[in-house]
Amino acid sequence: MTAGAVGAAARRLAPHLSPTPLVPSPALSDLLAAEVWLKLETASEIACFKLRGALNALLAAESPTSAVTSSTGNHGQAVALAARRLGLASDIFVPDNPNPVKARMIELLGGTLHVGGADIDEAKDRARAHAAGSGGIFVDDGENPDLIAGAGTVGLEIGKALADIDVVYVPMGSGSLAGGTAVGLKSTQPRARVVAVQASGAPAMAESFRARRPVERPIATLADCLVCRVPAEAALATLLTSVDDALVATDAELMAALHTYLARAHVLVELGSAAALAGAWAERVANKGKRIVLIVSGANAVPDHVAEALRTPPLGGEFGR
Repeated sequence: MTAGAVGAAARRLAPHLSPTPLVPSPALSDLLAAEVWLKLETASEIACFKLRGALNALLAAESPTSAVTSSTGNHGQAVALAARRLGLASDIFVPDNPNPVKARMIELLGGTLHVGGADIDEAKDRARAHAAGSGGIFVDDGENPDLIAGAGTVGLEIGKALADIDVVYVPMGSGSLAGGTAVGLKSTQPRARVVAVQASGAPAMAESFRARRPVERPIATLADCLVCRVPAEAALATLLTSVDDALVATDAELMAALHTYLARAHVLVELGSAAALAGAWAERVANKGKRIVLIVSGANAVPDHVAEALRTPPLGGEFGR
């Protein structure tokens, strides 16, 4: 993945998507003793960043007839919406017991929902087979370079909008957002660090980053947008060349971070999207006085998770008490 590919994606997407807000957070700055900014990727039709990559992949494809993908939900919404905008049919394959909010949104956006498979990688096998049989383009979240470049426009926007950034924290599932963001950001601010944060219950990409090779791991987390059992080679390659570090957070830490986003920033996030704040909290001593950006990657929250998060003490204790 190159800075030139991210720049080309930004130009391709410009007629279709507006930049998302980048705003300071006084209350989170107080919590972390740093200057904290939020990149609100939730300000979109599907309340997450995924449309960037899906739309760029379809726009860059040669005369696609239909779109097919596998997803735990957010990427599926993005492919369904991108396909609808371009007048294409879409087939979205999700594993068993999908996030009900995301599954319903896929259908509302015009996608044909196919449920089945023990995890995201089994759903991916079913989707690939369907694409091969139907002739549709398979939009892989992790192996498609145009998708990763589209996701990288998040980092490019951050780097152009805010000077002298020290660290950007990025939630990580397949690794497309983390790797793409690092490439896009460092094209304008090469000294900025990018730290990816994955769920400890699905640590395949984080452990692969540390091992410098693909490492498969089982999935046992409520944070469905952060799951990945089999590392994607293209996304991992981008991580290894561009991202500075990879952390993991427990579901309890993610719950605490979700509560903190609500209480201090008045921002709704889904559980996995809370990973950026969880990572920044873990490194708060090292970041004291620095300028940091948290990517708020998605807000497709399950009500039960929000309720559980509100029963979990927030980071740093109750705000205002």
